[in-house]
Amino acid sequence: MPDYKEMYLKMFRATEEAINVLIATQQECEELYIGQPEPELKVVPLPSEKSEDEE
Repeated sequence: MPDYKEMYLKMFRATEEAINVLIATQQECEELYIGQPEPELKVVPLPSEKSEDEE
């Protein structure tokens, strides 16, 4: 007869390990993002349908 308790515990431990790997990876990526310099922002005007002279 299969040992369901052992199978459950094995799955539980593997799931917990996978979650911890994902959390650690997310934290590393957040640190990489925070460590990057701020991008230079540039305002680009939208083209108007009519120029002010045509009104």
